[in-house]
Amino acid sequence: MLTAVLAVVISLLIAWAVFIAALAIWRPKVGVAEAARILPDLLRMLGAIAQDGSMPFTVRLRIWLLLVYYAIPFDLVPDVIPVIGYADDAILTIWAIRSVVRRGGQDALERHWPGSAEGLAVVRNLAGVPEPR
Repeated sequence: MLTAVLAVVISLLIAWAVFIAALAIWRPKVGVAEAARILPDLLRMLGAIAQDGSMPFTVRLRIWLLLVYYAIPFDLVPDVIPVIGYADDAILTIWAIRSVVRRGGQDALERHWPGSAEGLAVVRNLAGVPEPR
């Protein structure tokens, strides 16, 4: 029994180390100032999407899980680790936004975005959505 528990703990530590390495390599290329500027609007948008009954259930569930993750006082990667400490939050947010676009369409971002057009352009960039002409 002790061997099985030890194997699980070691496997989790290895998975965590791989996750940290991946974050260090593929961290988001959005500037800190841009991210801080759009964060309040981004959280409002995610909350609105989570409550939108026209969105697929799986998308709303992902958004709710992301919002719960933000609310808990600990992270997968502690924020005190320089650069990659906040990268896990950013990567999970980008994943959630891309999920919304894939399953709910590009117009879901525009419908729920409460901020400026410049902020929406940053969100569209994060989601990998081209700017409309």
